[in-house]
Amino acid sequence: MPAPQPCAPSAATLSCAIHTCGGEYPTGLPEARLSAHSRRQAIVALADAHIALKAIANLVRCSPSSVRRWIRRANRAQGLHDRARSGRPAVYSQELRVRIVAFYCQTQPLSGAGRWTLRWAECRLKADRTVVGAAPGKSTLHRILQSNRLKPHQSRYFLHITDPDFFPKMEHLLDLYRSPPPNLVFFDECPGIQILSRLTPDLQTDGMRKRLEEFEYIRHGTLDVFAFLHHADGKVYLECQADHKTDTLLAVFRRHANRFPQTEPLHYVMDNLSSHRGYPLCRLVAELSEVACPPEQQLCTTGKRVEWLARDDKRIVIHYTPFHGSWLNWIEFWFGIMGRKVLGESFASPDALKAALEAFAAEWNTFLAHPFQWAYDGSGLHDKAVQRFTKMLRRSAAQMELRILTKQMMLLTNLLRDYLPEVSNGTWEQFTVVLHSQSDTITALIEGEQGPRRKHNAQQAFTSLTEALHDCFGPTTQQIAA
Repeated sequence: MPAPQPCAPSAATLSCAIHTCGGEYPTGLPEARLSAHSRRQAIVALADAHIALKAIANLVRCSPSSVRRWIRRANRAQGLHDRARSGRPAVYSQELRVRIVAFYCQTQPLSGAGRWTLRWAECRLKADRTVVGAAPGKSTLHRILQSNRLKPHQSRYFLHITDPDFFPKMEHLLDLYRSPPPNLVFFDECPGIQILSRLTPDLQTDGMRKRLEEFEYIRHGTLDVFAFLHHADGKVYLECQADHKTDTLLAVFRRHANRFPQTEPLHYVMDNLSSHRGYPLCRLVAELSEVACPPEQQLCTTGKRVEWLARDDKRIVIHYTPFHGSWLNWIEFWFGIMGRKVLGESFASPDALKAALEAFAAEWNTFLAHPFQWAYDGSGLHDKAVQRFTKMLRRSAAQMELRILTKQMMLLTNLLRDYLPEVSNGTWEQFTVVLHSQSDTITALIEGEQGPRRKHNAQQAFTSLTEALHDCFGPTTQQIAA
């Protein structure tokens, strides 16, 4: 047989190489940075797939001579690790580097507050060398953090899942988006937009080629924006109001619904604001749907009102996002676009901001509107929810609010009973170990609660969680409840 000829790497070959080197190489991003050992593993895997030497060098971003050297060492079974080097021993051993990383990333400079900077940490470690056993300089601290790809100074916001029924609600919305009805509308308010005018006009400099904005501003009150995004064409119906009281909401909702023929059914997606689930909205929906509204005694709780508003036996159907699931409402994407395009400017009055917002909505509907494409299917979120709660329990169980802790335990109970295969066994095993180690802390939080109802709910959630773990994984989890 003729020898296989070198070729350009296919997607399957590259995926195989990624798996071989431990999955650190993101698919579709060959320019990503690899650790030295992972790069060498990728070189060998690609060479075994008969990829050309120059192609391997381009993929892993090193010289052809380096590729040739590591292929040769692999063929001679000489290993892929660095050989022992001559010279004095390293000043910072692996153990010392781990202690430095732990100090910088897991401690705070003040009592329960603050974040280290390189200069601050350098001064503290030089003042007390016993903290980690050394006094590294600022450049050494930066090099150690960088070699481990750690950036503890960076942060970003995220919405933690607190709704025990988050996943059934999310699945309902995802099914709705996959098979949307003809008139699907996404609704929300953007309340309390500050109307700010800068003290002086902006300047454009030649040297910096940037716009200079005056720092000081004058407040002119606030404005509320109500917006409806139509799924079919991406067009937006927008109204600006001075407030977002219930009466204001009902008037805006009525005007939007009246834009459609009386015979056409309407489906609205909205969040869980109290006015979105109140009895006045039930009366309005019944009126617009030409059905009888149940008496207030029958819809005396929020759950009953939500259930009635979500029923599909009337013209208008309301679909609610989960708590802390506003990112499932498409109108939030449009609000982000609106904020970037309009709200960064200077406005001297509410009328000026209103005119700008209405002009942008008209411009959007005329030139920019398009149907949004939804591709998210929720895969991986179940496992991530358990991992995040596990980290919270391990690191800061004593600081958790009992109300949030109760909801988290209820969420994981529902995951155990309804979505067990969606979470890996390793993730459940880690959670079980952490829950057992923090059981005394959780019990102390429950016993310290003064409210009898909240205390009862927390104890019931803890008991249900341990029972669900026992039902799924056997008697080894009984010790947690004890």
